[in-house]
Amino acid sequence: MIPSLSLRPHVPALLLLLTSLAGCATLESTPQATTTLAPTRGHSTSGTVRWVQQGDHVVVTATVSGLRPGQEHGFHVHDKGDCSSGDGMSAGGHFNPTGTPHGPQHGPHHAGDLPALKADAQGRAEVTFHLEGVTLRPGPTSLIGRGLIVHVGPDDYTTQPTGNSGARIACGVIQAS
Repeated sequence: MIPSLSLRPHVPALLLLLTSLAGCATLESTPQATTTLAPTRGHSTSGTVRWVQQGDHVVVTATVSGLRPGQEHGFHVHDKGDCSSGDGMSAGGHFNPTGTPHGPQHGPHHAGDLPALKADAQGRAEVTFHLEGVTLRPGPTSLIGRGLIVHVGPDDYTTQPTGNSGARIACGVIQAS
């Protein structure tokens, strides 16, 4: 005769284990990143930027201070996550994995072309916007490890390949979080 094994006392624990495993199988982690912007030599611009993957687009939330009050400033993702040069030039050119012309978000543009930062009367900008055509996941259009630059002047969105935004006044690296 085989002794009977009662699972009844273990049912709550087994159900909890199965529920936990099922949740793990269906949850996909949401890629996120952060950037700490530090001033380049001779400037005082700084800030933080949060990046969150939402489906096929990336939501960007930035808070930047030390800008020219009431002015627009070019804001771009650059090829290299390197701010070591002191002037931001070590970040390279705009991130452009698809070889498109520089331009505004509503037209053809580099993957690194972002909406401009518009400073308030105190030289502070707070913006939230959505980006398409880039990702925080691994791949050729991934923003992770790229440089982020704030420029001294506005982006004209026509001058190729940079937008004629002038000097780089803050630099940071987009880092997975």
